[in-house]
Amino acid sequence: MELTFFKDFDFTNFWSECSYSSKDYIEDFPDDEIIAEVENKLGYQLPGSYIELMRLQNGGLVNKSCFATTESVSWAEDHVAITGIMAIGKGKKYSLCGELGSQFMIDEWGYPSDGIYICDCPSAGHDMILLDYSACGKNGEPEVVHVDQENNFKKTFLAKDFETFIRGLRQEEEFEIG
Repeated sequence: MELTFFKDFDFTNFWSECSYSSKDYIEDFPDDEIIAEVENKLGYQLPGSYIELMRLQNGGLVNKSCFATTESVSWAEDHVAITGIMAIGKGKKYSLCGELGSQFMIDEWGYPSDGIYICDCPSAGHDMILLDYSACGKNGEPEVVHVDQENNFKKTFLAKDFETFIRGLRQEEEFEIG
């Protein structure tokens, strides 16, 4: 597959290959039909970079799991952490339309409904990563933000788009923990 977005990105050791990832995150590669079904169900057009990444591997845990922030969040003073990236689909627990997917976070946890929740965090639901469509509309290019349930659902800007977010993920060891 010729890449449009991640042309010079090295995916070596990006994904965590473990049984938990296979069991709860990774779905079959999404075809146009499932992409349209998920977009219709969630009410937003997925960014091309998200679709491209999911056509390389459709969801999963990541080895590069931290993203630097310029302000403190409930997780840390200088970064957020993710557990995994949700697949385009509905079959796995952590897929966009899965049991613990985007709509679940809105309906059951009261998260704001202005986008698609794409990454869960190690806090087990107390913070999430959102494709935020509030400034661009349902068919625009969403920003990526951290939404902090512990702080009245405060949004913290992370990246101007999904590709920039993925490129900005770093190893946990690069941050002072503790």
